[in-house]
Amino acid sequence: MIALSFAEIASITGGDLHLAGSDAAETVVDGVVDTDSRNMSQSGIFVAKPGAETDGHRFVGAAVANGARLAIVEHMVDDAVSQIVVADVVEALGALASAVVARVREGGMLKIVGITGSNGKTTTKNFLARILQDDGETVSPINSYNNEVGAPVTMLRVTENTKYLVSEFGAAAPGSIAKLAGLVEPDVAVVLMVGMAHAGGFGGIEATAKAKAELVTASRADGTAVLNVDDPRVAAMADAAESRGMTVLGFGQSETATVRASDVQVAADGTRATITADGRDLPLHLKVLGAHHISNALAAITAAGALGVSAADAIARLETVEVAERWRMQPMGNDRVRIINDAYNASPDSMAAALRTLAQITGPEERTVAVLGAMSELGETAGEEHDRIGLLAVRLNIRRIVVVGPEARRLYLSAVGEGSWDSEAIHLPDQDAAFEYLKTELRDGDRVLVKSSNSVGLRHLGDRLGELFS
Repeated sequence: MIALSFAEIASITGGDLHLAGSDAAETVVDGVVDTDSRNMSQSGIFVAKPGAETDGHRFVGAAVANGARLAIVEHMVDDAVSQIVVADVVEALGALASAVVARVREGGMLKIVGITGSNGKTTTKNFLARILQDDGETVSPINSYNNEVGAPVTMLRVTENTKYLVSEFGAAAPGSIAKLAGLVEPDVAVVLMVGMAHAGGFGGIEATAKAKAELVTASRADGTAVLNVDDPRVAAMADAAESRGMTVLGFGQSETATVRASDVQVAADGTRATITADGRDLPLHLKVLGAHHISNALAAITAAGALGVSAADAIARLETVEVAERWRMQPMGNDRVRIINDAYNASPDSMAAALRTLAQITGPEERTVAVLGAMSELGETAGEEHDRIGLLAVRLNIRRIVVVGPEARRLYLSAVGEGSWDSEAIHLPDQDAAFEYLKTELRDGDRVLVKSSNSVGLRHLGDRLGELFS
């Protein structure tokens, strides 16, 4: 974080400053700002966030032991550290992030990119950060820091030398993207897709589309909207962007795209495509598996272009990316048994894309094995969406369908109903049972996909299988 005095932070957050020891209102801090006491360092600021399972106020002492010089709290907890008492620490965190980014922006160098979409946010964020880091100091989220805490914590990592801030915005509820993006007003707004992920919590896909469009209306009026023209709901956001005076750039496989992909091919060594941009046709070879990641790459190339990076340079940098993110199409295992651990999250769209990728990279003498768990947050559409995935797995001729957990049983029943019987499909109660089964079932030549929503936790099963066959 940039250097700020205790008094300045108290003024920004609207809190009451309580000094400890030899501290004064003019005392300056410039360390990490975080809600996790384990992440503290010298001159850090600990934000004591109350939570459902624990209360950050209990960890102020631990934060101080790890270097925190100041705590932002909702009530005094310890007189060994200076504290700023606020009404709501999450609101205070957001206010501090907004003020810090605004001060850095005043220097004239900082450019901000905001990314949202039902799928692909984290991969696109990582792709874009890789492209931009060769041009200057780039700050981007760790993992999927895209909520009311993670996004401001990322923003607060900017310094006077930061050239690019890449922010990822998730939608917890209607209005949440507008609120988060409004903290910094991005120069470039990237909308990837509108899908069924979280649709249950929004009341349907049209409400989800409205939530994603909040990024466009919360960005700078003189900025750029980077929109997926292959998704009609995203493409329709161009009207709102243009009405605000924004430049609109499209990406996709459509002829209307500013940056376009064609000849997409998926193989065991990655994903290839021809990228048409800057008046040229350029080859791209992503080491990351999956045709769906071409769309994420296009979004990153287009956003980078809006910031002055040529498509050729962007592609060259993307080709150095080995893994999109841990637990996202992450190759594991060995040449005999290959594991694809893609169980950080799952929606109907990403589940279907992962299954198609599994089918595409498996040779005629090899066997496809899909280890699948439930897709969460689908609301009243959950049953039919699990049915659809079960049907798709059978129609893709996935040879072994291993369904894990009671919430995914309907997926199993759908696969059996479509014709996957005689041990081709099996339902197991939990991860341990699945691991014991797979230990003896997997054989040389198997290509194994592990996929579920994050809450199901099959990513840990994927790790165990990867270690077993390493």
